[in-house]
Amino acid sequence: MASDVPREVTIKVRENGPYKVTGPIRLVDRDGTEIPLEGDDVALCRCGGSGTKPFCDRSHRTIGFTAD
Repeated sequence: MASDVPREVTIKVRENGPYKVTGPIRLVDRDGTEIPLEGDDVALCRCGGSGTKPFCDRSHRTIGFTAD
């Protein structure tokens, strides 16, 4: 039987890496257009170097991004 309780969303800050978002989310761009997602896990860029923004493409590794 399905539960009516929504699943919890977790945002984990990865050292020197992306934000890992787990759970059912709706991602919307600045114009209000929904960005399609596959599944309930997504890595969002925080280094600014990704060629697939807002998603992480691991550019943080090659550009030397550091952050706690």
